Amino acid sequence: METADVVIIGSGIVGSSVAYHLAEAGCTNVLVLEREAHQGKGSTGKSMGGVRAQFSTPVNIQMSRYSIDFFSRFDEVVGHPADYRAHGYLFCATNERHLDYLKANRERQMSLGVNNVELVSPTEILEMVPQLRADDILGGTFCQTDGFVDPHSVMMGFMLNARERGARLWLDTQVTGIEVDAGSADGSSASGGNGVGFKGRADETSALPALDERRIAGVMTSRGFISTRVVVNAAGAWAAEVAKMAGAELPVEPLRRQLVPTEPFDKLPRRFPMVIDMSTGFHFRREGKGILLAWNDPEETSGFKTEFDPTFVEKILTRAAARVPCLAEAEVNPRRAWAGLYEMTPDHHAIIGPSPNVAGLYFVNGFSGHGVMHSPASGRIAADLILLGHSDLIDSEQLSVERFRRGKFLEETAVL
Repeated sequence: METADVVIIGSGIVGSSVAYHLAEAGCTNVLVLEREAHQGKGSTGKSMGGVRAQFSTPVNIQMSRYSIDFFSRFDEVVGHPADYRAHGYLFCATNERHLDYLKANRERQMSLGVNNVELVSPTEILEMVPQLRADDILGGTFCQTDGFVDPHSVMMGFMLNARERGARLWLDTQVTGIEVDAGSADGSSASGGNGVGFKGRADETSALPALDERRIAGVMTSRGFISTRVVVNAAGAWAAEVAKMAGAELPVEPLRRQLVPTEPFDKLPRRFPMVIDMSTGFHFRREGKGILLAWNDPEETSGFKTEFDPTFVEKILTRAAARVPCLAEAEVNPRRAWAGLYEMTPDHHAIIGPSPNVAGLYFVNGFSGHGVMHSPASGRIAADLILLGHSDLIDSEQLSVERFRRGKFLEETAVL
């Protein structure tokens, strides 16, 4: 029978980060399960790859600050490239309410150590992107260390490093069930404690409390049964289905997001920031020789819709041309456009932490479009909680799934 100290379900960028951070801390008997034949077939491979510190809530700002610093050192620390490009994010406000919102966010960001967010005037905005229609722009904010990474490279870097340290990856492996048992009053098990063996941090307390409730006993897969006391749910948009296998509830729903790349287009600068038009939510950045266009359609409904809708092209080009008139001349091939899934929670914040009713089950889910950019922080926090029972990176209790039952929502308004 196969055994592992930790089984991670999902090998996307988040699951790969958890594996890396566990292995880096000395917990190397980690088995990552992926149902596809290759990594990155889920949301990771469909991501726009943006990273930003310009959020509105302290927890997201803290996670971004840690993650962006990590990305800036990724090649050195992980030993593989992340393709981090610090081109910046430029938010453009067209009314006083949005401008006041950006100013308040900037104060919060600076109070948490993000000291390079600048207030910019319409003139400064046009210096960065002269092709914008700016007659209604009142100002904005710009952070030069915001930018982009290559999601596939980051995912592969995390996983390759984890595997170099001893972690295992099983591709083309379907999880068919999660076995739980009643546990015992003192939380003991055949493997002892929480079943996690690792080098280092040995003086810390175990993450699993003494419980007499149900607890993880193993994972059933298309390759056989795996005995483990710790399961990490990193299944992205499919996380609620995985949680149900263990009898746990997880408020995560899939929501389609669509991206449209143009053909090569030289009427915008070769390098410019991610530009966000706050009047419509339309945003865009350069991608190679073309431009990558994004807009979150407010009429989109939840569900596992992964096919691109060709009627979306006209919707997004209308908004693109309204803000950047020259984009009306850009050529678009709908066959090159794609759709991916956000994993949405009711308050647009991640769920990171242990299940309240299944000991040994950990959630790292619900990033609501921020999974790539927050992958270094989320992997670190999850590993800390599994190995130590707490994390000094953030107050992890605020990301617990229990916040929804308690009514302690963390509403993030800076969602793209």
